[in-house]
Amino acid sequence: MTFTRIEFFIFFAAVVGFLYVIKNNKQRKLFLLAASYYFYAYWDYRFLSLLIISTLVDYIAGIGLNRYTNERVRKLLLFICVLTNLGILFFFKYFNFFVSSLNTALSPLNVNLGTLNIILPIGISFYTFQAMSYSIDIYRRKMEPVNNLLDFALYVAFFPQLVAGPIVRASDFLPQLKSKTKISRENFVIGFRIFVIGLLKKVFIADKLALFVDPVFANYSVYDTATIWLAILAYSIQIYCDFAGYSDMAIGAARIMGYELNINFNFPYLAKNMQDFWRRWHISLSSWIRDYVYIPLGGNRLGKRRTIINTIVTMFLCGLWHGAAWTFAVWGLFHGIALAVGRIVHSEKSDIKNSNKINFQLKSSLERLFTLFAMIVGWVLFRSQTFTQASSIIFKMLAPTGGVTWIQPFVLFIIAGTVLYHLIVYWDIKLLDFIRLPEEAWYTPAALFSMVWLIIVFHPMEFKPFIYFQF
Repeated sequence: MTFTRIEFFIFFAAVVGFLYVIKNNKQRKLFLLAASYYFYAYWDYRFLSLLIISTLVDYIAGIGLNRYTNERVRKLLLFICVLTNLGILFFFKYFNFFVSSLNTALSPLNVNLGTLNIILPIGISFYTFQAMSYSIDIYRRKMEPVNNLLDFALYVAFFPQLVAGPIVRASDFLPQLKSKTKISRENFVIGFRIFVIGLLKKVFIADKLALFVDPVFANYSVYDTATIWLAILAYSIQIYCDFAGYSDMAIGAARIMGYELNINFNFPYLAKNMQDFWRRWHISLSSWIRDYVYIPLGGNRLGKRRTIINTIVTMFLCGLWHGAAWTFAVWGLFHGIALAVGRIVHSEKSDIKNSNKINFQLKSSLERLFTLFAMIVGWVLFRSQTFTQASSIIFKMLAPTGGVTWIQPFVLFIIAGTVLYHLIVYWDIKLLDFIRLPEEAWYTPAALFSMVWLIIVFHPMEFKPFIYFQF
């Protein structure tokens, strides 16, 4: 069940209706948990057990981590918790990947270990990280465990963000379950607006762009440099609108029910450097990796050389998190190297900031262009199925070649509109207040109705799943 299908709208309307009628907070949470489990089981009921196992392990571990003071016992409990979550994640997501890689390495010896017929459970990368962060925070004494299994189970399984985030912190969500939330007019209006904007990003923009991007990537050797560049720019917008659209819909659906989730994207293509990009892109994941991977490795506390190593290792793991393929791992390495280079450039730029204002501004502009170009090249690695495909496309981008030219007006319109919108935000033009559709504005209902009309009339005939569902 996905946010863009009619069955979800029926399901969600029923959930909101029941929540409006049910007054007792415990009964509301029981119903919402049952609805969340149904939402997940609708895809494949067999994998609901994995969600429940992860929930029970982290709940029990959380109580033990708070109860025991013996550091050995606490470390053992944390080890069991992390091993269980990462073990589930590794088996279902990475087992075949590593076995296949090992088979390739052993092929000269005519050794083949075989692979298993494993289905990747939807959302497993998200809910395992979310549950694991709870136990780690308790181990660090950053929060107290919740003594109510119902609350913790709902925190892990809350359906709006269950399968593709945002990754929610327990300290942000669990306090909201202590008292009954209200399905108020204010929450409904705010949530509906956010949901519709997200739906427009996904259906009208991302899915329509995919009709251009997919054929170009599938037949990249046929098209000329201009078409390749157009496809890469279109994909940069597609993946942003696809994932940011899902995040908006999750945030909007939660808000309609009275729950608040943190934003997950903040104009990442306005980033002034790669560090800034990861502060704006998939914020819940980048902050999770920072707090639970980068900082435990030493962060930036052990000198410049160790900081660069920690950055590259962290982003390599981030790349593998995105997908069980070496292209994703190299994409992560690419971003790690770009972050390291950006850190060095930023350090040098700070040294001349006060001495030469012109040079400082020039370096800032070059750094912003480097960041944008690095993001675009990175998306080639992210989207490509093989290194041959990625290298060929990047070569075509850098070395003009002939071929078939395909210029689609809709793609040009979306690219131009995206550039214009980002310039409005960057320059903080007064028109921005108009575009944000404030609740009190008379034109907001008309604008939302127009968005819904565009979604219904111009949605692609072929269903397009969310890109991040595969992660």
